[in-house]
Amino acid sequence: MRLPRPGGTAVPAVLTAVVLIAVTVVLGALNPVRRAPVSTDTLGPDNGEAVADYLARADRSLDEADGRHEHWALVSFTRPVTTETVRGAASGTRVSQVLFRVPLDRVQTPLVPVSVAAGDAALARASVLAAGRVQAMTGETARQAQVAAVSSAELARNCACVIGVVVRGDHDALAALRSEPDVRAVEALGADAVAGRFAVRPLLPEQVETVAPGPDDGAVPGSGS
Repeated sequence: MRLPRPGGTAVPAVLTAVVLIAVTVVLGALNPVRRAPVSTDTLGPDNGEAVADYLARADRSLDEADGRHEHWALVSFTRPVTTETVRGAASGTRVSQVLFRVPLDRVQTPLVPVSVAAGDAALARASVLAAGRVQAMTGETARQAQVAAVSSAELARNCACVIGVVVRGDHDALAALRSEPDVRAVEALGADAVAGRFAVRPLLPEQVETVAPGPDDGAVPGSGS
């Protein structure tokens, strides 16, 4: 009777393991794990920044924009405007996001960003979408709930509540937008900025000296307090 050689079954097992490891390495090289992109791009002023410094910085960003490419840009208005005003002023660019904030005297109201598809119809619906989002903001206090209710009602009737928009356009279109009567500033990002990978901090119309929160001691309409 012939006895099996010692280790006879171990050799195929070792070879199989080596082959599996090699295949895993090759597949990993061909299909590397994609790391989440890191971005530090930001549009808008820094908290505590002097408004005059930000306006100068925004102007420089547009002056230095590459005229051969389109750029993402933040448009800040001198006063809250309607979506119809946005449509007229920004007609040469693609409006991507509308920033709503209902103006109430000495009352802090929520900022409501709404992303919009291309076209006038989507822009016109943005105020209604903002109203629905604010309506869901119950807040932690009765005052916050009342502010949300008033803000929702104002937005539902398409109030003059747009304080800024994010747009995309070439240098000439953005420069033309900067010259519009209701436009306070246009700040452009570099041509390599990617949609959805930059932060937006709007300049509020009432911020004239320093970028800082305003008072919140005014009466909320309809609440008596």
